[in-house]
Amino acid sequence: MNISVKEWFKSGSPWVWMNAGAVAISIIMVVGLLGLIAIRGLSHFWPADIIQGTYTQNGESRIIAGEVVETNEVLTKQLIEAGIDLPDDKEFSIRHLLKIGNRDVYGSDFTWVLEDFLSDQAHPEMLFAAERREWGNLYGYLRTIKESGIEIARYEGNDKSAEYLALWDNLDSRIQRALDIRDDILQIEKHEIGAINYELERLRLKERSLQLKDITETAPFIEIEQRRKELDLKYEGLQQRLLDLYTKINRDSITAEVANGKIVEVQLAKIVRAFRPNDMGVGQKSLHYAAKLWEFVSDDPREANTEGGIFPAIFGTVMMVMLMSLLVTPFGVVAAVYLREYAKQGFVTRLIRIAVNNLAGVPSIVYGVFGLGFFVYFLGGNIDDLFFPEAKPAPTFGTPGLMWASLTLALLTVPVVIVATEEGLSRIPRSVREGSLALGATKFETLMKVVLPMASPAMMTGVILAIARAAGEVAPLMLVGVVKLAPSLPLDGNYPFIHLDQKFMHLGFHIFDVGFQSPNVEAARPLVYATALLLVAVIALLNMSAIAIRNHLREKYKALEM
Repeated sequence: MNISVKEWFKSGSPWVWMNAGAVAISIIMVVGLLGLIAIRGLSHFWPADIIQGTYTQNGESRIIAGEVVETNEVLTKQLIEAGIDLPDDKEFSIRHLLKIGNRDVYGSDFTWVLEDFLSDQAHPEMLFAAERREWGNLYGYLRTIKESGIEIARYEGNDKSAEYLALWDNLDSRIQRALDIRDDILQIEKHEIGAINYELERLRLKERSLQLKDITETAPFIEIEQRRKELDLKYEGLQQRLLDLYTKINRDSITAEVANGKIVEVQLAKIVRAFRPNDMGVGQKSLHYAAKLWEFVSDDPREANTEGGIFPAIFGTVMMVMLMSLLVTPFGVVAAVYLREYAKQGFVTRLIRIAVNNLAGVPSIVYGVFGLGFFVYFLGGNIDDLFFPEAKPAPTFGTPGLMWASLTLALLTVPVVIVATEEGLSRIPRSVREGSLALGATKFETLMKVVLPMASPAMMTGVILAIARAAGEVAPLMLVGVVKLAPSLPLDGNYPFIHLDQKFMHLGFHIFDVGFQSPNVEAARPLVYATALLLVAVIALLNMSAIAIRNHLREKYKALEM
């Protein structure tokens, strides 16, 4: 039977198909965006082959070596107008962005080269890459290994021989030795000496507090001084151990010949790892890739956040979101319960609901300014006056930190929790409440044992929406606690273990800092994609955890709805 176009539109089928198409397009766009971020970010950790060739331009030739980071086509006419001598017989010219490393030699990590000027391209197996803690990667040929300044091994050739492989094995073992010593140094500096410095500061504040209280007894001061002497003695012992370790870690060095023929000497203490990508198989590259990924999620950043890992940012993001959730949930639930269960429904209540809905649309930077003015300067300043007078003029809570960042984001997301909880409370039938009251329960007992359990899935929905919004916020955090590089984590082994007054790192701010504030844009670009992908993964993991809790609560209290 033929159906007219008018009847087809009346049936609603076109709108169903349009909605389905819109959903499909949205899914494709989201998947495509995540795929682009994943490809651009995750490919950065794969050990790319190093090419070597002769680059000839304006009659001058030089040997160049590096990783091909990007390849594109440029209008030949545009290059000729820029003063580059090229034949005009073709419309486009190919150029490559090479990561040549050796910033201490060349002054820059990256350079553009034209395919027309690059000849004698090869992938020498003995050309190695060394990731350094400063000055970027080193690309070159290993020549000598030195111990305490004395040469103990040398190789002048560029071919793969047993002598060279023995030299390389020697280098691997010495790099591992330096890494082990560095771990010992970090253990002493960050944990043992850090704990001593933290306790010394607490003793100083305690002594200052006694002075402010005009305590005249000498016993407390003598006890503080005795403890300080014990810590000083322990500190001197750790300092001696550090001197010994630094002497050991600075023992070994290597010399390498870079592409321009210059010999560079590098301390093994400054090398993270060394590898020969042109001589690695797929299996070796896969292991290297896995090690780099693990370093990215578990290590501290280095080289102005363009190398190393982002573990402090991951830790700070998760801790801030969890603290924000603990703060926003009771405030949002109590407000929603009052508005729905206790407040008299009238003009004032409607006005409050309108205000709550309008708060959800306030720009986040406004919350940041409010958090800085009220939480940090007013509330934090008064807390310092009341509880930490001995620390003044240095602020304790009167400065941006984790607590104020979490409170600011809790204030930002509380309208979401209020609205979601109210919706959940409104869906509970009146007969359930009346049945509970008829059985002798008080209104408070009905609320706590019947109404709130049934509304708990809606509360978790509000928390999920709050997490989704708060985890990616950056603007307010720039004013109330986040920093480019935090010296320590807000959670450690020093009493009181959780330091809510400390500043912290955040994945969103890390993306902003690396992407727009980095002095080395080309090196930072892939880390922007990788960090963005990780931020999406962290938010998804937090949301899935909250969804799992919500589903559990929904199943647990399903019987109350029947």
